[in-house]
Amino acid sequence: MWIMNRVLFLMVLLFSIFSIGVTAQNKTYCNPINIDYGYCPIPDFVKQGKHRATADPVITFFKGEYYLFSTNQWGYWLSKDMSDWKFISKKFLRPEHKVYDELCAPSLSFVNDTLLVVGSTHGKDFPLWMSTNPSKGEWKELIHKSEAAAWDPQIFWDKEKDEVYEYYGSSNLYPLYGMKLNRKTFQPEGERIPVLALNDDEHGWERFGEHNDNTFLQPFTEGAFMTKHNGKYYLQYGAPGTEFSGYADGVYVGNHPLGPFEYQSHNPFSYKPGGFARGAGHGATFTDNNDKYWHVSTIGVCVKNNFERRLGIWPAGFDKDDILYSNTAYGDYPTFLPSENKGHLSESFAGWMLLNYNKPVQVSSTLGGFQPNLAVDEDIKTYWSAKTANKGEYLISDLGEKSTINAIQINYADQDADIMGKPDTTTGHKYFIYTSDDNKNWKIAIDKSKSTKDVPHEYIELQKPLVARYLKLENISMPTGKFAISGFRIFGKGSGEKPAEVKGFVPLRSGPRVKGERRNVWFKWQQEPNADGYVIYFGKSADKLYGSIMVYGKTEYYFNGLDRSDAYYFQIEAFNNNGIGAKSEIKKAD
Repeated sequence: MWIMNRVLFLMVLLFSIFSIGVTAQNKTYCNPINIDYGYCPIPDFVKQGKHRATADPVITFFKGEYYLFSTNQWGYWLSKDMSDWKFISKKFLRPEHKVYDELCAPSLSFVNDTLLVVGSTHGKDFPLWMSTNPSKGEWKELIHKSEAAAWDPQIFWDKEKDEVYEYYGSSNLYPLYGMKLNRKTFQPEGERIPVLALNDDEHGWERFGEHNDNTFLQPFTEGAFMTKHNGKYYLQYGAPGTEFSGYADGVYVGNHPLGPFEYQSHNPFSYKPGGFARGAGHGATFTDNNDKYWHVSTIGVCVKNNFERRLGIWPAGFDKDDILYSNTAYGDYPTFLPSENKGHLSESFAGWMLLNYNKPVQVSSTLGGFQPNLAVDEDIKTYWSAKTANKGEYLISDLGEKSTINAIQINYADQDADIMGKPDTTTGHKYFIYTSDDNKNWKIAIDKSKSTKDVPHEYIELQKPLVARYLKLENISMPTGKFAISGFRIFGKGSGEKPAEVKGFVPLRSGPRVKGERRNVWFKWQQEPNADGYVIYFGKSADKLYGSIMVYGKTEYYFNGLDRSDAYYFQIEAFNNNGIGAKSEIKKAD
């Protein structure tokens, strides 16, 4: 009997491993990153529906681990590999702080072997926290009341000089400020200095609006962050507003921590206005365990409230001319983790394409106008919802042909959620994924029926690729709300041809001596018959096309993010479920 039971156990174990088919150690990740985002805790912000929300992230690699802090989470995350994130519950507010903004837009930095954290405040009674053992949640006050307390702060330690500075500000009226802090007391030393202000008359991408096209409000500058590289100081900032797809990070460069600073010619350096996950502003630049740079920033959802947001991580770096860049091309497709030690400009994208963009969908039920196709339209702002959260509610995605599947991302939407803040416990997301070649006979591919993980942006990398035409996502239970999906995204390779080179690509821009709006450009091109979408690259020199825009289902695009005075270079490529076509000839617009 013992032998039979043991054999049975091993058979069940093997079946479980086979059915799940995921690696113990992922090689890739996918934006938005898959962490257990807390729910918005502010009553005035949830009148259109309770929802998950965080933003304004900062990551640092400290004592062999990655630490991630962001807005209003009542704790923080740590990871050894930037893939599997563990949440550590910790409240940094004292009882006398009667606010909802617990560590809003926090500063995270370190001095020697000590991690430092402080949140945003308009008063002078917030503490500066310190820890030499943050993995165990051990913190104490370094300063009981910080006179340097401010909104959107960042404390920067200049290691070579052993000096400490603070940068802060969040306003559409006032600039960002910087000040030196006393190295021993961490209190202000000297006067605050204006270090940066927006110039949206010159910089089109700093203009307010979803597409940098609304001028009824002045743009916001916020999210100051300092990085030192090769003796230069890179002062980063977010603009023009966190609600918009064009939310981006720019950078000024100086030879001293308090300036003067000059606008880097290649800006914004972190920008992602198109695709599924849009927005790449108010972030932080950090190095991994290979001393390579990354940039973490804010992704907008902004449906149930303007401040409904998620987080994304983008490969970044400095080129041979010390230009700070990030690579957001295909930035919401599977991307290699630091463990793979890939080149950021040419090798970070795993090469797995989206297989089910706008492909047919079948569902068990539909709630009102939350139609099935909204689960595959590559828009995080739209979603399908079933009528219930009952066991057995399902969504079937038809890939159109047998395809090789390498990874799956399940993006849940918060339809009729009833949670606020960070719950102490969760039942997690429980589900099955089945595969079929005929939409009749189904096999279990992934079994998460026993899972207790909260995975609002579940990402599954398959150890052994699957080959199938149909995938069925079947609900077992939800932590809250109805069974609702903003993106059921299947990645791999189709069996057909990738697109050809795009023809007729033309950037139309007003000339330097012609009356017109030079901050704007109108792209036109011929439809490539095999294309699902296109990526437009841009920059101020032909060899530095660091900016990118992903466009689905169109043959034109209005881009309003140019700097008025400078010439630009542009290039386009088409992509589909089978791969990426050749880049077009580079076009210049004076």
